[in-house]
Amino acid sequence: MPAAVEQGEGRRPRLFVFFGMIASGKSTLARGFAERHGFSSYNTDRVRKELAGIDATTRCAEGVDQGIYSPAFTARTYQALLDRAEADLRAGMAGVVLDGSYGRRADRARVLELAARLGVAVVFILCFCSDAEVRRRLALRARDPGAVSDGRWEIYLSQKERFEPPDELGPAQLVRINTEAPPEVLLERLAPLVSAPDGH
Repeated sequence: MPAAVEQGEGRRPRLFVFFGMIASGKSTLARGFAERHGFSSYNTDRVRKELAGIDATTRCAEGVDQGIYSPAFTARTYQALLDRAEADLRAGMAGVVLDGSYGRRADRARVLELAARLGVAVVFILCFCSDAEVRRRLALRARDPGAVSDGRWEIYLSQKERFEPPDELGPAQLVRINTEAPPEVLLERLAPLVSAPDGH
């Protein structure tokens, strides 16, 4: 198996990482972006519950760093996303979308290492919104029986304290997007990332 993956003429396959805190809108955008461009997509909430052997919509009320949200299980989840992304890219997929908080530099570094090893381009899309909008979205999610995320306000506050700013990412690797606009508008703004030359 070759170390690098090639796609098309002069354009490398791409790894897109939608990240940010809970209720930041990253999963909505990641899902829409992947569907729009025909990319595979992996979400930490879904993969975490898959690894735990429970249904995606089963609510888990564990606190911060407990149960399936323990550091060890979280590390296993993020590694599973990397493994699946690598398999898809080696199989010739033009793009793969990863969707998770990626609030630790160490987790982002592993994505960068994978991209470098495979010779693919990588773009991190940092999704954010106001605290008021986070509260509104979490309230809606709590009443949605089909919701996958177990995010709650106290978990958001904990994430906010721990989130490590992506200062290590250069301007060609990082896009910041306020998700309070309609998803269709945001997806239009992000569309050029797919056709841009390496380094947007």
